[in-house]
Amino acid sequence: MFLPFFETLRKHGVPVSLREYLSFLEGVVAGLVTYDVDGFYYLARLTMVKDERHLDRFDQAFAASFKGLETVTPQAVIDALDLPEEWLRKLAEKHLSAEERAAVEAMGGFDKLMETLKQRLEEQKGRHQGGNKWVGTAGTSPFGAYGYNPEGVRIGQKEGRHGRAVKVWDKREFKNLDDSVELGTRNIKVALKRLRKWARDGAAEELDLDHTIRATAEHGYLDVQTRPERRNAVKVLLFLDVGGSMDPYVKVVEELFSAARSEFRHLEHFYFHNCVYEGLWRDNRRRWDAQTPTWDILRTYGPDWKCIFVGDASMSPYEVLHPGGANEHWNQESGQVWLERFFQQWPSHLWINPTPERFWDHTHSIRLIQEITQDRMVPMTLDGITRGIKALTR
Repeated sequence: MFLPFFETLRKHGVPVSLREYLSFLEGVVAGLVTYDVDGFYYLARLTMVKDERHLDRFDQAFAASFKGLETVTPQAVIDALDLPEEWLRKLAEKHLSAEERAAVEAMGGFDKLMETLKQRLEEQKGRHQGGNKWVGTAGTSPFGAYGYNPEGVRIGQKEGRHGRAVKVWDKREFKNLDDSVELGTRNIKVALKRLRKWARDGAAEELDLDHTIRATAEHGYLDVQTRPERRNAVKVLLFLDVGGSMDPYVKVVEELFSAARSEFRHLEHFYFHNCVYEGLWRDNRRRWDAQTPTWDILRTYGPDWKCIFVGDASMSPYEVLHPGGANEHWNQESGQVWLERFFQQWPSHLWINPTPERFWDHTHSIRLIQEITQDRMVPMTLDGITRGIKALTR
């Protein structure tokens, strides 16, 4: 009976295998999710989703497969009232808060609520709107749609409005995790976690359980052993384009910067405008009077650092190719010369471009930067960042 669900998952781009589908069926047959709607959802997601980038696609496929459960007709509700009482009670206990259960009890209890619903469905002959008794719309009856009641049973409503219904099937908690969407801070952290090289350093403050057990067994008394905490030893240089055409991307660049700070213990950042020249800066408020000579940066950070540029690479080609091409000062050497020095110093480099990839071929300067970076430019999407991080780890 779940074969259409399996096919829908495939159609939505969830790469579920037959083995995973069979594991899901085994869980259902074993009774792992009896009378538990949430449990059924999480069992399916656990067994058939391997990558969190596909969670949003799974939610869409799940909603498409079981959307009929949301649009319930009165006759269907009458039929549903013949379901085992234990199931109905479990749903009520699971999805109603303490205050809502108290409100239900004030009506005479769960039995009274379901009995009244069945009676009104049998008595009602047509559609009803407004009011507080009949099954209808835009009222305060506990049965119906597009109204409000804290202990309601939703009937015939496409989606939730107050977050009070027993179950909202198509709530997509992982909407922003699809690998084709723009990044948020959480998404960026997911991608950056792939750029890790573990090392133990610092004070020995972390419990070493294996050595503690061994030492205790050898000495006959509790002998606690500690070790340095394991940290990410990757070192990252982050160069951020600011101003001008980057203004629309301020929010997403801030999110990337925030995520990088939390992921990398060794992180240094500098700002530039459009292209790098003989000076960079750390504080945009002092960009003209507190610049760091670019040569100093090249001499300070060794080739073991990872070099990541973030910028839209959208500018006049003269800013890349010619001395004096910069739009704010006279540059003695072209931006291309400086970029080539950077990428020679840091062979492990990456350029992240917030401009959608479909527009890259229409901008001359983007194509120039792509060539200079040796095609190490990726879009600022979860899939793009993931591809770029893999390139950095080679």
